[in-house]
Amino acid sequence: MNSEHHIASAFDRDLEAVQALIMKMGGLAEAAILDAAQALETRDEELAEQVRRNDRAIDGLEEQVNTEAARLIALRAPTATDLRTVLTVIKIGSSLERVGDYAKNIAKRATVLTQIPAVGGSRGALRRMARTVEAMLRDSLDAYIQRDADLARDVRNRDQEVDQMYNALFRELLTYMMEDPRNIGLCMHLHFIAKNLERMGDHATTIA
Repeated sequence: MNSEHHIASAFDRDLEAVQALIMKMGGLAEAAILDAAQALETRDEELAEQVRRNDRAIDGLEEQVNTEAARLIALRAPTATDLRTVLTVIKIGSSLERVGDYAKNIAKRATVLTQIPAVGGSRGALRRMARTVEAMLRDSLDAYIQRDADLARDVRNRDQEVDQMYNALFRELLTYMMEDPRNIGLCMHLHFIAKNLERMGDHATTIA
C-alpha cells in the first residue's frame, strides 16, 4: 500500500510539473491575444513584432509539454483517469499552440494595416472579440485546473457570442466591399483577423 501511495504521489508531482508548463503557456497565449489586438488598434509595429517573437516561446513550451507528458506515461504507466488526464494536457498544449499561431497571424496583418485607414466600427468590434476570446481562454484553463464543470459550460456557451460577433463584422465588411471595390483588400485583411479570433474561441471551447 505504501509503495502504491509512493507511485501515486510521484505521478501527481510529475503531473503538476507538466500542468505548470501548461499554465505558463496559457499566460503567454492570453497575452498574445490582447497584445495582437492592441498592436492592430494602436498601429504598434514594435508590439506586433513582440507577439511574433513570443510565439516561439509558446512553441517551445508545447514541445516541452509533449516531452514531459511522454516521459510521464513511460515512467509512471498511468491507467484509466490518470492516463486521460495526461492525454488531456497534451491536447490543451496543442490548442494553446494554435492560439499562439493565430495571434502571430494577426500581428503580421497588424503590420500591414498600419499603412491603411480603418473601416467603420471594425476596430472596436475586433477589440471586443479579442477581449471575449481572451477571457474564454483564461476561464477554460481555470476550469481545467479547478475541475469546475460549471465554468467550463459557461465558456462553451460564450463561444456562440463570439460567433455572433464574427458574423456581424463579416456582414459589415461585406457591405463596405460592395459599396466600394477599393475597400476589398483592407476588408479581406480584417476578415482574416476576425476569422483568427473566431478560431481562438473554438480552441478555448475545445479546452473547456
